[in-house]
Amino acid sequence: MTRIALYAGSFDPPTLGHVDVLQTAARLFDEVVVAIGVHPGKTPLFSAQERADLVIGSLAGRPDAAQVRISFFDDLVVEEARRQKATALVRGLRDATDFDYEMQMAGMNRSLMPELTTLFLPASPATRPITATLVRQIAKMGGDVTSFVPEHVAAALKRKLFSS
Repeated sequence: MTRIALYAGSFDPPTLGHVDVLQTAARLFDEVVVAIGVHPGKTPLFSAQERADLVIGSLAGRPDAAQVRISFFDDLVVEEARRQKATALVRGLRDATDFDYEMQMAGMNRSLMPELTTLFLPASPATRPITATLVRQIAKMGGDVTSFVPEHVAAALKRKLFSS
């Protein structure tokens, strides 16, 4: 039986923290589905397809790239997990604030889908302070984000924010 994990998020943009969690998940599971949330009430910087392309580009040349596929969802994460036949939901943790929030979400998801296990993966020390929100803010103000995101993501941010 193939062990499938779902790694859901907005990935706007994908950061080195996302890549770190994804690589760890790929070591633990046969397949990892990166589920990109598409919510009509939110206005992401990158389109869903752009985010997917950036995630795939982040894995270029990595041996675990073949284990990863992309999906899009606009409903409950447990519904996407069902569609993808995932048995685990992967969540990255940076600090205690993440833990408190993620524990609440894990409890709710477990109530909605008891057969889905939430697996918390701690961020590596180097990626712990990175958030996509901070990356977007720094990039919008012209700051250097190259130590927070893969090179192609930094270039995409620059193009998106400063090309007209």
